Amino acid sequence: MKRSLLGAAIAATLAAAPLSAYAADGADMAEVKRMILEMKQQHQQQIKALEERVQKAEARAAAAEEKAQSTEGKIVAVEEQVQAKPRVGDNSFNPAISVVLQGGYASYSEDPEDFHLEGMPLGGEAGLQDEGLALWETELTVSANVDNLFYGQATIGMHTHDGETETDVEEAFVDTLALPAGLGLRFGRFYSAVGYLNEKHTHAWDFADAPLAYQAFLGGQYRDDGVRASWVAPLDELFVEVGAETLRGDNYPGGGNSGDFGAVQNLFAKVGGDVGQNNSWQLGIARMDIDVDDRSAGGHAHDHGGDSPSFDGDSDLTALDAVWKMDLGGERALIFQGEYFWRDEDGQVSLSEGAGDALFDYDGDQDGGYLQGIFQFNRQWRAGLRYDHLSADNDLTMISNTTGESDDDIFEESGYQDGHDPHRWAAMVDWSPSEFSRLRLQYARDDSREDTDDQIYVQYIMTLGAHGAHQY
Repeated sequence: MKRSLLGAAIAATLAAAPLSAYAADGADMAEVKRMILEMKQQHQQQIKALEERVQKAEARAAAAEEKAQSTEGKIVAVEEQVQAKPRVGDNSFNPAISVVLQGGYASYSEDPEDFHLEGMPLGGEAGLQDEGLALWETELTVSANVDNLFYGQATIGMHTHDGETETDVEEAFVDTLALPAGLGLRFGRFYSAVGYLNEKHTHAWDFADAPLAYQAFLGGQYRDDGVRASWVAPLDELFVEVGAETLRGDNYPGGGNSGDFGAVQNLFAKVGGDVGQNNSWQLGIARMDIDVDDRSAGGHAHDHGGDSPSFDGDSDLTALDAVWKMDLGGERALIFQGEYFWRDEDGQVSLSEGAGDALFDYDGDQDGGYLQGIFQFNRQWRAGLRYDHLSADNDLTMISNTTGESDDDIFEESGYQDGHDPHRWAAMVDWSPSEFSRLRLQYARDDSREDTDDQIYVQYIMTLGAHGAHQY
């Protein structure tokens, strides 16, 4: 660097001199040499001053780092003391509390009370939102580390159903924090790890309603009381998780009156990773075995003054899911997501009419799923398209019928008789002025029944307080 500056100075000096300077006498040449020497000395002084400034800056940085390390050590010591002996009134032990306000307006061209899926009677919380303005799934969530071993979370849900406001405990579970080798344990009430959407709260979904497959196979969304054990592989570039759940089996697709712990067994696995810097993916599979005892489902028998049909038997559900996320740059993104379900059920269905009872064998083979794409234009605007499809192939054999109606009429009223394959197209656009608020408009052309139902939703989602991030 010194040589380059000196050379530039000499070149500039020589270039500025007239040609006659090359013929000047000794005095003129001595003057030129003196000027060069003076410039060289000035340059060396500047270099020395810069070097001294660098040395001082490095000394200050080293002192600051030493001080930071000392402070960090004190903080760690204080944290260890706090963990060993919590102090009452310390704000660090306050739990995270959040409220998600969710509701909207729903309009249907067909009677929402007549909504059904042929060959797959609905159970749980399946069905359409109340027509008109209504409170949808609004949640109060409280979560915190219990101590260095456990984490706890509870979610209270409120919504309107048939004009009445209902409140229930959506989730109340405990996670372990200190098990070795990537092992984890969850116990309490929680959403099962079957499928991709099921574990996510409804306000994190990309559409205003559940896919038809969730309505048919999971009662809208499946949660239950039980235990989950999981293991995450210690891999750097690949996410691999396997786990098993043992659940009580009270809720659909389990039996409503069983209460036998372990009536539902679920095995699941998830694998995912990155492709370059702008793409990520995840695949999942789950196998759920259900011992069903007196599962009530919505048929048409109650429309004729009878009870809902009740199923006793075995139900096996297999779920596959796939997600691909693309970062297009400039706050733009594209997400493809799909799930496929296949269910095999075998048992007996009973129902009562005003004049008597009916009992028939039921062997069901059903499948369906959805595929959707979401395009994010920028940080605030998104649009999406979703397609749903279901199909049922059920064998029904009457055992006894004292109702006075024909066997075919009983099969139809039960809801287990297949025929029309439900399908639906849905399109949505939503606006999120911030990470805490979202407004959504959705239209669906629903051919779940033989007559097309034009469905319109206007939805709001507002988050108050500290709400944790959702899974991938």
